[in-house]
Amino acid sequence: MAVGSFLQGARLKLSADLKAFEGRVGYRFVTPAHLIRAVTHSSMSSAHRDDNQRLEFLGDRVLGLVMAEALLQADPNASEGQLAPRFNALVRRETCADVARTIDLGAVLKLGRSEMKSGGRRKEALLADAMEAVIAAVYEDGGFDAARALVLRLWGDRIHQVEDDARDAKTALQEWAQARGEVPPQYVEVARSGPDHQPVFTIEVRLASGASEQATAGAKRQAEQAAAAALLKKVST
Repeated sequence: MAVGSFLQGARLKLSADLKAFEGRVGYRFVTPAHLIRAVTHSSMSSAHRDDNQRLEFLGDRVLGLVMAEALLQADPNASEGQLAPRFNALVRRETCADVARTIDLGAVLKLGRSEMKSGGRRKEALLADAMEAVIAAVYEDGGFDAARALVLRLWGDRIHQVEDDARDAKTALQEWAQARGEVPPQYVEVARSGPDHQPVFTIEVRLASGASEQATAGAKRQAEQAAAAALLKKVST
């Protein structure tokens, strides 16, 4: 069935899995088609109007506004220099994907066959984009107040616990090395296991000094970040 037809046929009633998803996010859609579009990946759609790409664009902006407002309210005395890294930590792809996992967003994504076979439900970039699309769907369905409430509820304590220097670990490690006159850290894939659709990567990060650490994750970027965080902790103690 074409996605356009699917959307038309689902305007008045959501499937059981999407109704359960509404419960997990804490929002009931007045227009179910908004949610259906938000969870429809481009691999499933033959027309951009039926997938979630445009919603991702909107959701990114809504998320940014909500976070900027929340950070200002959380710490009225913080400078722009303190707020900027906190903001970046809260809206970056890794955080959006992590929030998506807490509500099991991957389970309700509508993917094309090739994307499904390649493990699309677990891909960090895909989850992050879909999370932004869901935010936009709530914005279109219920307005900014509803979207703000959703974001604040799902991000929860992350807003108050984010560190002043909340740069990602790879950036922080590189800046640490540069400040000491060292060349940038080198990242090497030392192992890969699991099926093609669900690979697991082991990444080692090395400094010119010889210090190194390894980490394993289901995505290279996650493994790199984890390895960088571990090495930064080692060399900073």
